[in-house]
Order: sequence, then structure tokens, then C-alpha cells
Amino acid sequence: EVSTDDPETAFCTLANREELNPEEDSIHHCLYQFTRNETLTETNKLLCDVCTQRHCGPKNNIKSEKKYVYTNAKKQMLISLAPPILTLHLKRFQHAGFNLQKVNRHIKFPEVIDLAPFCTAKCKNVAEGNTKVLYSLYGVVEHSGTMRSGHYTAYVKMRAMNNHLSDLVLRGQSQASEAEPVKGQWFHISDTHVQPVSVSKVLSSQAYLLFYERLL
Repeated sequence: EVSTDDPETAFCTLANREELNPEEDSIHHCLYQFTRNETLTETNKLLCDVCTQRHCGPKNNIKSEKKYVYTNAKKQMLISLAPPILTLHLKRFQHAGFNLQKVNRHIKFPEVIDLAPFCTAKCKNVAEGNTKVLYSLYGVVEHSGTMRSGHYTAYVKMRAMNNHLSDLVLRGQSQASEAEPVKGQWFHISDTHVQPVSVSKVLSSQAYLLFYERLL
């Protein structure tokens, strides 16, 4: 959604993002880049209705696009509603001339991630005063192969049912969270083959999709 908040608070986040200093090739760095503050200038200027009406009068008097007024602006995409289930989809391709090339390098991701530095200060379902929005990893999808062919496998954590998470999904309720990941056993699934694996094995995978559940 487009926000027209007070400029003094429009770009504020729940937690200070400038203290992050995220490591490159990490999911934190990806989120930091995706939610960075951008300046729109020159050909990217924003059409300003207020400026246009002030300069040209009411819209119904405007007969030419040349009369529209464009202005420099700042843009930032932040999370306004923290989801109960967080799905992160990594872009694992890049343009190589006229072709697409798969990106195989490892992107670091944690067991517990804090979204607060990427949430607007007025995040709708975060209690006032909270400066953490924590999520625990429970699933990873990995792809091996090329852009034309390959194989998908998954890492899934088997854990006890989280009644608090169910309440959040069904009723939008949230409670104070802890910084510990949800306990459970990880399994690697490839077609009909399922085997238990360590969390270090999971965290070393080349993630394509990451699934986190909100800690309550």
C-alpha cells in the first residue's frame, strides 16, 4: 500500500536498521537492499497531484500531459503487517548477455530472524513498544541443476504443534516472543527418500525458498 505519512516518521522502522551492518551474501543483506531508501530523480520523478493542482489549477482544466508537475521524491518499501508465516523467495538467476544464468552461491540465513529493522514503525500487528519481530525457520527448498533442468529437494523441521501460532493465523493475535528457535528434528526430503539431518546441514544448503514461522 502507498503511505502518505508525516515525512518525519514515514521512513522510520521498528528497530534501527543502520546498526545492522549486514554481511554480504546473507539474507539480512538481501532484505536490507530490498528495503533501502531510494531517491527518485530525473526520469524517475514522481507525479505530484498537489504540485500539479497548485501550478495548473483543477484537474479538469488540464488538457496536456506537459502541464503535469513531477517532483523529486523518496521511496522505501517496508513491511506494514508482519505475517504469521514468512516466505522468502531468493532470485537465483542473473542475465548473462541474452541468456539467463543460475546463481549457485550460498546465501547465509539464520535459524531465527528479526524483521523489526524492515518493518514500518507503525506495523499494524506488533504491540506498541516491541522492537523485535522474530521468526523461526521450519522449511527450506533447494534446487540443484541448471536453468533448464534440475531437481528440487526440501528440508523440513518436524516440531510440536504451535497453538499460539494457530491463534495468530486464525485470529490475528500475537504475544511476546522469545529469541529461541522452535525445537524439532530436521529431515531432508528428496522424492521418496527421507532422512534426518543436522541443523548445520540445513543452514549450509543453497536455499531457493525459506519458510519461517512467527515466534509468539
